Amino acid sequence: MSGLKMNKKHLTASLLAVAFLTSFGSSMLYGYNLAVVNSPAVYIKDFYNKTVVGRNGTGLSEDTLTLMYSLTVSVFAVGGLLGSLIVGMLVTRYGRKGTVVNTTVLVFIAGLLMGFSRICGSPEMIIIGRFITGIHSGISLSVVPMYLGEIAPKNLRGFLGLVPSIFIGTGVFVAQILGLHELLGKEEHWPLFLSVIAVPTFIQLMLLPWFPESPRYLLIEKHNIHATIRALKWYRAKCNIQAEIEEMQEEQRSLLSVETLSVWKLMLDDTVRWQVLSVVVINIGMQLSGIDAIWFYTNSIFENAGIPAPEIQYTTAGTGIIEIIAGLIGCFTIEKLGRRPLMIGGFTVMGICSTGITLALILQAHLSFMRYVSVCCVVGIIAGFCIGPAGVPFLVTAELFKQSHRPAAYIIGGSLNWLSNFTVGFVFPFLQMSAGAYCYLVFATICASVAVYVYIVIPETKNKTFMEISQMFSKKEAVLETQSLIHVDQLKLRKLNGYGGLEHASVEFDSSLSVP
Repeated sequence: MSGLKMNKKHLTASLLAVAFLTSFGSSMLYGYNLAVVNSPAVYIKDFYNKTVVGRNGTGLSEDTLTLMYSLTVSVFAVGGLLGSLIVGMLVTRYGRKGTVVNTTVLVFIAGLLMGFSRICGSPEMIIIGRFITGIHSGISLSVVPMYLGEIAPKNLRGFLGLVPSIFIGTGVFVAQILGLHELLGKEEHWPLFLSVIAVPTFIQLMLLPWFPESPRYLLIEKHNIHATIRALKWYRAKCNIQAEIEEMQEEQRSLLSVETLSVWKLMLDDTVRWQVLSVVVINIGMQLSGIDAIWFYTNSIFENAGIPAPEIQYTTAGTGIIEIIAGLIGCFTIEKLGRRPLMIGGFTVMGICSTGITLALILQAHLSFMRYVSVCCVVGIIAGFCIGPAGVPFLVTAELFKQSHRPAAYIIGGSLNWLSNFTVGFVFPFLQMSAGAYCYLVFATICASVAVYVYIVIPETKNKTFMEISQMFSKKEAVLETQSLIHVDQLKLRKLNGYGGLEHASVEFDSSLSVP
């Protein structure tokens, strides 16, 4: 009951507004751009072919047309990788909110390119526009959770940190709805369908600059105590902010001799090796879980289930509703259940459902109802992903590192996320051809492995300050080093045994070596 009162006390209107604004104009566009190219695929290919006929007098071969369209889809991930690599430089120079605001120009440029591509008769404008939207999404996927994680009080970091994942699911759903034939799914509307991304970004640009920058950035990196106090008063309403200032100052003092780390220095820093490894595992696992393959092949799975072709687009849109509901469940339960249960549970459900798809595809030739089992498994994978793995890794990346390490950690996590995204999109068709139904067992194995890793290695970070989380990993490091020392000493004694009769000697270790 007291926890509920605490949440109500700290969840101010300004916190909620900034979470919605940053996610609405940034995170939602990532989900939208993932799904927007599915509906108008035939029209875009036809435009490509007609343009080349007009230029050269001859059309494109089927293979070349497929290659051009594949480039249009996958160049988004290439742009995302580039965006994730430059986010550290941007957030250090412009701040967290400043980066969100300044990068809106990318969306307007991309929207203009794609919106006027048909009038200009230029397929290149679509491909370049997709690349630029990818850059924006690569930046947004890292900077928005970072910003929200830093402005939130510790008891609300989980709730606010999962707001972007809800908007990612909302973006996918909006693209599916607008792509219906009754709305923008007609041939004459596809340029507008691609360029509508400028609308939410424009709303964000009009309102977000009125909100303060991250208090942690203002104090720890800009050393501006007055701006920090103003920002905290804006976000905290009527509560004592002295404790938060002191906690930030403690972290600031610990970083006095440490400048913002580069990616290379972060990877070489032994004091955070478990945090870095954890970011690597959960970000790779998030994409290699197979969710992108499921999203890409949802229509074909539903077709195999016997759903009539005209109804498939509506069924696919129904999965978008599942994404939003699952995201909301994760958002409203994370502060009660914690980060670990949502990640472990989400990856476990995905692993079980991936195994279920394999069994359903193998048996559906003999048992007709197995087709519907495969549909249920698709829904289960999407729900499992959106309830935890979709958003928690970005939140945990912010929580595992101090201010000086955080930008480099997001570069590592973001770049691996986009590389894995691209890998799944490129490799899955070949994996499906070679392994058939058994290809989903690869995803099931990855999901199970990540769930086990989270259970063993990553501590619960709910209601912990950034300094407390850092100390939890320091204790883990100390335990491992002590165990290593004990192992080495025992090994030396065994070697001495051959020379001096220490075989039955008992060895006592200084109790100061033990770590609680």
